[in-house]
Amino acid sequence: PCQNITWYLYSVALFFNEFLLTQCLMIILLSLFPEYIVAFNGYFTAKARSHFISSALRSAEALDWHIVLRENPASDFPSDFEVVQIRQASHSSLLPLEDHPYIKRVTPQRKVFRTLKAPCNNVTRWTQKWQSSRPLRRTSLSLASGFWHATGRHSRRRLLRAIPRHVAQILQADVLWQMGHTGSGVKVAVFDTGLIEKHPHFKNVKERTNWTNEKTLDDGLGHGTFVAGVIASMRECQGFAPDSELHIFRVFTNNQVSYTSWFLDAFNYAILKKIDVLNLSIGGPDFMDHPFVDKVWELTANRVIMVSAIGNDGPLYGTLNNPADQMDVIGVGGIDFEDNIARFSSRGMTTWELPGGYGRVKPDIVTYGSGVRGSGMKEGCRSLSGTSVASPVVAGAVTLLVSTVLNRELVNPASMKQALIASARRLPGVNMFEQGHGKLDLLRAFQILNSYKPQASLSPSYIDLTECPYMWPYCSQPIYYGGMPTIVNVTILNGMGVTGRILDKPIWQPYLPQNGDHIDVAVSYSPVLWPWAGYLAVSISVTKKSASWEGIAQGHVMVTVSSPSEVDGEMTSTVKLPVKVKIVPTPPRSKRVLWDQYHNLRYPPGYFPRDNLCMKNDPLDWNGDHIHTNFRDMYQHLRSMGYFVEVLGAPITCFDASQYGTLMMVDSEEEYFPEEITKLRRDIDKGLSLIVFSDWYNISVMRKVKFYDENTRQWWMPDTGGANVPALNDLISVWGMAFSDGLYEGDFTMADHDMYYASGCSIAKFPEEGIVIAKTLKDQGLEVLKQETVVVEGVPILGMYQTPSEGGGRIALYGDSNCIDDSHRQKDCFWLLDALLQYTSYSLTPPSLTHSKSRVAPPAGSDRHLPERLEGNHLYRYSKVLEAHLGDPKPRPLPACPHLSWSKPQPLNETAPSNLWKHQKLLSVDMDKVVLPNIRNYRPQVRPLSPGESGAWDIPGGIMPGRYNQEVGQTIPMFAFLGAMVVLSFFVVQLTKSKNKPKRRKPRVKRPTYFQQQQLAPTGKNPTV
Repeated sequence: PCQNITWYLYSVALFFNEFLLTQCLMIILLSLFPEYIVAFNGYFTAKARSHFISSALRSAEALDWHIVLRENPASDFPSDFEVVQIRQASHSSLLPLEDHPYIKRVTPQRKVFRTLKAPCNNVTRWTQKWQSSRPLRRTSLSLASGFWHATGRHSRRRLLRAIPRHVAQILQADVLWQMGHTGSGVKVAVFDTGLIEKHPHFKNVKERTNWTNEKTLDDGLGHGTFVAGVIASMRECQGFAPDSELHIFRVFTNNQVSYTSWFLDAFNYAILKKIDVLNLSIGGPDFMDHPFVDKVWELTANRVIMVSAIGNDGPLYGTLNNPADQMDVIGVGGIDFEDNIARFSSRGMTTWELPGGYGRVKPDIVTYGSGVRGSGMKEGCRSLSGTSVASPVVAGAVTLLVSTVLNRELVNPASMKQALIASARRLPGVNMFEQGHGKLDLLRAFQILNSYKPQASLSPSYIDLTECPYMWPYCSQPIYYGGMPTIVNVTILNGMGVTGRILDKPIWQPYLPQNGDHIDVAVSYSPVLWPWAGYLAVSISVTKKSASWEGIAQGHVMVTVSSPSEVDGEMTSTVKLPVKVKIVPTPPRSKRVLWDQYHNLRYPPGYFPRDNLCMKNDPLDWNGDHIHTNFRDMYQHLRSMGYFVEVLGAPITCFDASQYGTLMMVDSEEEYFPEEITKLRRDIDKGLSLIVFSDWYNISVMRKVKFYDENTRQWWMPDTGGANVPALNDLISVWGMAFSDGLYEGDFTMADHDMYYASGCSIAKFPEEGIVIAKTLKDQGLEVLKQETVVVEGVPILGMYQTPSEGGGRIALYGDSNCIDDSHRQKDCFWLLDALLQYTSYSLTPPSLTHSKSRVAPPAGSDRHLPERLEGNHLYRYSKVLEAHLGDPKPRPLPACPHLSWSKPQPLNETAPSNLWKHQKLLSVDMDKVVLPNIRNYRPQVRPLSPGESGAWDIPGGIMPGRYNQEVGQTIPMFAFLGAMVVLSFFVVQLTKSKNKPKRRKPRVKRPTYFQQQQLAPTGKNPTV
C-alpha cells in the first residue's frame, strides 16, 4: 500500500509539473507577441472597447489577437485606450484598426527603463531612459567583448561640504511655514518606485497604488521614498510640504522597468483623483511616443501641474528629455550648492522642431540637484544627485506655493510656471539653454502668486541679440543683410485658461530713435493655445538699406491673447516682446559659411545609429546634429576665427550661393532631390566651395548592429549608417568622387596633430588632380563582423580638389565627423577644419598637407565596390525627400522654398527701454506690495573634502554641499552674527566702565629701590590695569 501511495503521489506531482510547465510555455509564447496601444477618441467601458476592436478586426479572421488584461485601480473605470497583443503583426494588419471611426491611433507599446548609475564620490546619481519600441536597447551593439567598450561622458566631481541644512530650509520654506503654510489641502502625486507602509517620515499618505506586474506596493529601490521625502517628509530630512496629501503611484518594478500602458492607466487615475501636482522624475528622447505625450497634455488640461526632470545627459547640448521638453510641463534642471549648473544636467534647446525651425528655451528653471538629502527607504536620510532629485525639489516648492493661495482657481499649470520663471534668480555667466530662467526663488514666487491676476506672458520675455552670455547662441553672432533670418522660438503661456487664441495678428512696432526701421520681422504662431501654451516664432532679418550700416536696432512685437471665461465671457491680455539686435555690414563671401541642417535626420522616429560604433552605451543619434547642440564647440571655434555661420533649414535649391564661400555638409542622413544635385553642381562651377564630413556606411555592419526589440518582437536595423554615403556619392559623383563602404578606426598623426579616426569611411574615388592624404588604420568593419583585428595601410581619408571651371569652387572630403562632434569626441580636429576653410574660402593650400609624407595618388575607384542602399530599408517613412512608390521609394516633388510674410511695421517715435530684462515682468504684479515677515538668509560655510573623505551624509542633520548665493543678499551666518554681537557688547561694557570710573591723581613719589619693592609688595592680587 505504501508503494502504491508513493506512485500515486509521484504521478500527481508529475501531472502538476507538466501543468505548470505548460502554463509557463503559454505565458512565454504570449509574451513573444507584439503589443500595441489602441487609443480611442473618448472614454469607453471595457465592453465597448472590446466591441470596437472586434468589429475592426473582424475582416482579418486569420489574425491571432487578444486584449491584454490590465489589473489595477483604474480597471473599474472607463478608459480611452486598450492594449492588444497581435501575432505576426504588420503595417497592413493594423490598417483595419486605424480606419475604425472610434480609434484615434495605434502605436507600439513602449518599454521604459530606469538605470542606476555607479556612485560618484559616494553620492548616488539616478538616470532615466525611455526604452522605445525601436532603439534604446543598451545591449544592441554588444557584438564582441574584446572590441566594444563604453566611455563615460561625465567626469567625477569634487563635492564641497557645508554647514548642515536641508534643501527646504536653504530655499527658505521655513518662512512660509511660520506663516502657517505647510502644503495642507494639496494633492501631490509621486510617480516612482513606491513607498513602504507606515514610513516614519510621512503623516499624510492618502493612497498607495501599484501599476506594475509585481504584487507589492513597497519601494524596493529607495528612489520613490527619497522623492516623496523631498516633497513631504515631516521629520529629519524635512520636505517642503509636510501636510500635503501624498498619492503614491508605483509605476516602476524593482528591476526599474515600466511600460507606457502602466503610465496611461496611472495618469487616468490621477485625473480621476483630481491631483493638483504631479512629479515625474523620468524622461527620454522619444518625444514621438504619442499616447504618452497626448496623455501628458490631457493631464495638464485637467489642471494637473506636472513637474519633470530634463535628464542627466549633460553637459552635451540638445539632450532635453521628454516630457520635460513640452511647453505645458515645468522642466527642471540641476545645480550644485555652489550655484553651478550640474555637469550631468541636460541642456537645451528642444530639438523636435528641427530641421525646419529652431528649438525653444528649456529648462524652465533650475534648482539644487546635487547632494540633496531625502528620506531613506525605511528610515533615516540619504543623499542623491541628478535632475530626478531637482524635480521633486521644485514639485515640493510648487505644492507649498499652491497651499498659500486662497483662491485656488487662480492656480493652474500656466500661472504656476509664470510665477516660477518670473521670480527666478538668474545665475551669472550661464546661458539660457543651461539655466532656463534661472534658479528657483521660493519667496519671490510666493509674492507673485499672492498678487497674481490671470494674464498671458512670454518665455523668453524679450529678445536681445546683444546680451551675452545669457542669450547665447543668439548673441554670439550679429545679423546682416542677406543672411538667413534669425529664428527665435518663443513660448506663449496663457494663465487665463486652458485654451486661447491670438487676436488678429501680432504687430511689429520699431523704435525710430533706436533705428528699428533697419530690421524686418516676420511672425508665425499657434492657431490655438492648448493646453495653456502655444508658440510664437519670430524671424528677424536686416533691410536692404542697411547692407553697409552698423549699429543697434530695437522694437517690439505686440501680441494680444484671448481666452474664454465662464464669468466675463472672454478675457484678453496684451504682451510686448522687446527685440534688440546688433547689425553689421554684410561680411565678405569668403567669411560666410552655410551649415546644411535640412539633410540631417535624428532619432526619433527612425533608428539612426551613432557615428562612433564604439559607443554601445549610447547608440542613438538623437541630439539634432545642429551647430547649437552637439556641434556647439565647432561653432564657437569658427566664430572665434572670424567666420559667420548660418543654418540652412530648407533644400539646397533655396539659398543664394553667390552670398556664401563654403557649404558644409556634416553627417548627412537624408537623401537629395535631383534638383538639389543639379543646383549644387551649378553653384560650385560659379565659385561656391563644399566641405563634406562623412561617416561609416556598410550594409553588412548595419545588419550586424540590428537588435531584437522586446516591445514589437521584431528585429530592427538602422535606416542608414552613420551617414547616408550612397546619397552623398550621388551628390559628388559628377566630379568623379565617391566614399567607400570601408569602416576604419585608429589613432594617427597629421601635420603634427594627434588625431583619432572613429568609425569613419575611406575615399574610394577622387580626381587625379586632387590632393589625397592616407593613413594606417584598423579595419573596424572586419572587427565587428568577424572579431578580427587587421591593420590596413594607406587608407585614403582626406581629399582636396579645385574644380576646373573658371572661377569654380573647391571641394574637400573627410571620412569622419566625430572629431568635430561633441557627442563622443576624443580628439578634436578644429585645426583641420581651419585648414580646409582656408583652402575652400581663399584657395590657400595648406603646405603641411600638400607636402605631407602621407600624400598618395588619388584612388581611381576601380578596385573597390561602392556602397549601395540597404535593400528593404524604411528611410522613406521618415524622409522629407523620399516617398513610397509601389515598393520602390521615389523622390517626392520638390517642396516650395519657405516664404516669410514680413509684418507691416507700425513705427513708434519713442525711446526703447534700456534694460530689457529688468523691464520685463508680469502684468499687474507689484513685488513691493507683499511684505514678508523677518526673512533671514542662510550662508553655509564651505570647506573641501579631505582625501578619502566620504561625500555621503547618512545621519540626521548631516552636512550638505553648499555655497552662498551672492544674489540672495550680503548677510552673514547667524552664529557669526551672534558671536560678533557678544564681542561688541563686551568692548562696549568695558569702555563704559572706563569712562564712568573717577580718575585719582597719583601722588608724586620717588622711585623705590628693589629692596623697598620687596618690603612693600602686597600679599593679595594685583589690580588689573
